[in-house]
This record gives sequence, structure tokens and C-alpha cells, in this order.
Amino acid sequence: MAEGITSSSLLWIDEARTLEGIKTYLRKVFNEQPANAVILGLSGGIDSCLLSAIAVETLGKHSVRAAYLYDQHSGHDLHRNARLVSDWLGIELEEKSIESDMRERGVYSSVDIRITSFSGPFNRFLHEVYRLVHGESPFISSLRMGSVEASSEDVRNLGFQRIGSSIEAGFNSRHIYRRRFLEAEAKKRNYLLLGAANRTEWLTGWFVKGGVDDLPKQPLIGLYKTQIHQLAAFLKVPSEVQTAKPSPDMMKGITDEFALGAEYSHIDAVLDFLEGGVTKEEIIGAGVTEKEIGLVEKMKRLSAWKRSIQHTLPPVDGGPSGGLRLARK
Repeated sequence: MAEGITSSSLLWIDEARTLEGIKTYLRKVFNEQPANAVILGLSGGIDSCLLSAIAVETLGKHSVRAAYLYDQHSGHDLHRNARLVSDWLGIELEEKSIESDMRERGVYSSVDIRITSFSGPFNRFLHEVYRLVHGESPFISSLRMGSVEASSEDVRNLGFQRIGSSIEAGFNSRHIYRRRFLEAEAKKRNYLLLGAANRTEWLTGWFVKGGVDDLPKQPLIGLYKTQIHQLAAFLKVPSEVQTAKPSPDMMKGITDEFALGAEYSHIDAVLDFLEGGVTKEEIIGAGVTEKEIGLVEKMKRLSAWKRSIQHTLPPVDGGPSGGLRLARK
């Protein structure tokens, strides 16, 4: 393998061709409805920021609506980035607190939620203790709970039920509420609702089933997270968004990569290897470990129950057979 190849560069795509494929898809579904505008949840993360930028470039700023739906646990950095991107694109950002609705649903009432609302380092400590005791992360346990491998006698499942289930339920409630709010807005105003999930989230189960990242129309769902970053750089999405650590916006101190247990570039490389793309020798040579290969394989296997057939086919495919990869030297 050539010197300098990294786990990210293994999956490099042709940005211009990829962008044109997404834009062609957006024009098609927008005109088929036909819709007055598109609407999406602009969370401040790189996926929704990138999708907003592509939608504006494709349809014009007057045909794009964005909503930032926050509560007491939402991060200030994400809120700032949502505003930054809406200003950069020249689109109006509807900002709505969902806190009262979440309180009515009892989201903040559990002891676990109150304990984890104060300190990032303490939350990371709790995660590490859970991993040490149960031999896997809370996220893996949450996937196991819904999978065919679930067992009421499994100590890991019992541990998750006692420790993490209320936190998981609160997180799910927020995402499901956001989806329903956006669906209601889309129906009322004849908007086309778009989701901003990516291929990595889809294949690892890093999304809430029935939530805002589980929508039928997902223009970016064929692209790995590292390819999302590549496109964001190509479109010059504000640097504050590009450099921010991806976060589930659930618990202080918990980033995506901490909860998942590996860097996105390594997760993407393993997923591509599992789909018959890059070779094991290539990803090992780029720094991926055998432990990470096993971890990603487990996430993909245990999360199968989350993936349904309701979704439209990805408009672009950054995977091994998608035809968008740049040749490596």
C-alpha cells in the first residue's frame, strides 16, 4: 500500500460527481411532490449543515426551511453552529424549545437523567465503569436489547435496564418528537421533509428508530461520515462545523466516537471492508485494529433490527460498488 494512505483516504470520492448526484435527486423529489419548499432539522452537526448547503445550492435559499429544536440538554456549540450556518446560507432558522413538551412526557424526571445532566467527566467515568463491568458499551447493550440476541437472563441486558434505559428513553423521546414536529410542519405547509442521516449511522444503528434520523428521504444516507466531511470541505461549510466533534447532544462530555468506541474514520474503513470494499490488509495498514474490526462487526450485526425497507434508495453511493471512488496510487 502506498505510503501516506489513511483510513479516511481509502474511501475518498469524486466530490463534484457526488454533489451532482445529490442535487439531481433533490430536484427530482422536489418537483415530483410538488413542494413549496424543503424542510429539515438543522441540528448544528455537520450532516444537517451539509444537507442545508446542498439544498440551498440546488433549490435556492427561498425554497429551504430549517428548524432547530432544543431543550435543556442541548449543547450551546451546536446551537451556535446552527445559527452560523443559517446566516451563512441566508435562510431563516426556526428556533423552538421542546423543553415543556419533554417535561410533560417525564423525560427529566428520572434520577439517572438528573445525575448525568451536570458533569461531562463524570458521565465519561460512568460509561467506562459500565464497559468494565459489562464488557461492552451502553450503546452496544441498547442494540442488543432490540436484537434477536436479546435475553432476559443476560447480565448486560439487565445492567442496561437498570442503569441506561431511562437515559435511552429520554434520548429517543426527543428525536421522535422532533420528527413528528417536522412531519406536522411539512404536512401543514406542503414542504418536502428531508433527513440528514449518513451511511455510518445507518449501518451501525447510531440513530433512533422512528426518530428524525429515520426518515424515508435521506439524501446523504449513501455516504460514510468521512465522506460527509470531505463534501463539507469541498463546499466550504464553516470551519467551526467541520472541526466540531460529532455529538449525540444527549449527555455532557459524550461524543459520538466516545460512545461508539472508535474514530469515525476507522469505523468507516471497517464497514467498507465488511461490505467487500477495501481489504483487511489495507485497513490494518491504515491503523485500524482487530478489536475495532470486531466492534464494528458487532454493531452492524446487532443493529439489523433498526434498518427497515421504508427508505428510498440512496441517491449516491459512497460504498465499494457505487462508482464514486477516486483511484488510489
